[in-house]
Amino acid sequence: MELGAGIGALTPTEKLQTKEGTMRAFWKLFMANLKGFIRDRMALFWMLAFPVFIILLFGAVFGGEGGTSFDIGLVVEDSGPAAMGIAKAFEQVPVFNVHRGKLSEELEALKKGDRRAVVVLPEGLSNAIAAKKPLDIPVYYDPANQTASQIVLSIVRRVLEEADRRVSGAPRLLRLSEQIILGRRLRNIDYLLPGVVAMALMQLGVFGTAHPIISLRERQVLRRLSATPLSRSTFLAADVLLRLLIGLVQVVLLLGIGRLVFDVSIQGDWLLLAGFLALGAATFIALGFLVASISPTEEAGNAITQLVNFPMMFLSGIFFPVEIMPDWLRPIVEAMPLTYLGDALRQIMVGASAMHPLPLNAAVLAGWLVLCVILSVRLFRWE
Repeated sequence: MELGAGIGALTPTEKLQTKEGTMRAFWKLFMANLKGFIRDRMALFWMLAFPVFIILLFGAVFGGEGGTSFDIGLVVEDSGPAAMGIAKAFEQVPVFNVHRGKLSEELEALKKGDRRAVVVLPEGLSNAIAAKKPLDIPVYYDPANQTASQIVLSIVRRVLEEADRRVSGAPRLLRLSEQIILGRRLRNIDYLLPGVVAMALMQLGVFGTAHPIISLRERQVLRRLSATPLSRSTFLAADVLLRLLIGLVQVVLLLGIGRLVFDVSIQGDWLLLAGFLALGAATFIALGFLVASISPTEEAGNAITQLVNFPMMFLSGIFFPVEIMPDWLRPIVEAMPLTYLGDALRQIMVGASAMHPLPLNAAVLAGWLVLCVILSVRLFRWE
């Protein structure tokens, strides 16, 4: 009662001063929190920069305006006007790079990964349309790349439906007949497992290597080690061996789950697979050392690792096929080491179609490894 009476007894001026004091305290707290948020670089990245990066990335990949294109083979076995008109319709599809040739040549290109599909306009097509007789249009494709194949098949189907409507005046004369080449249909998990293995090795190198070393430097542990007879190469070698053993555990765990839970079996040579896994792990560990070498502080190291990690994770083809990405992104994709490791692992593990020959994948990874090792040795700092 006394407290209530005291508040009620305040003069209008005192009440105004109390409100002004509350508002001043509110704004001071607000500004203090705002300054603290702005100073927290990681909070800024995750709350502002990262969502913007994600929407720009997925907009570029799936927005439909980025110049995505697919190479398809076109085999024209009929010389009639209807076949010529349909062939011209395929050549006018903006996202198709059409290559005319013989069936044997185009199927060989499909097996090598140089085509996403081969469309055959069979002999007698024009006569069948004139007689209003249904006809199958064979379309060969490699199911190893499900996303790209389904996009291409969908476009081919629409072209044939439009040709039906315009040329014959009746629907469903031209029927798409899917012909699987290479004889093995890959499931989504078959495509994803090699990519997840490659991503795990990348995370081990970029995050699992860079962050601990930067933390040791921040806590002056490296400085104390530098005062001992310990050489830089000995320190690096011991750390690399540990990371390689961790990478081995990662790979065994993921392959075991893939086999026991999802029935994913290794199709290629185990020795070749082991070689690429070791090369990939060493490459990304060296990249992690390079990030640690050029990062002056732990905050800077966090920012650099994010800049390295996320573009590679989403643009290297481990989750989304490179073929669906716009043409202007391709040079960036081709510069990433994870692109080549993921491609090599898919070829060896599940027999997927090649984006690059295995020797080229090995050469690019080895080049990245040598470059990162040289720069890390030159730039590594104890303090």
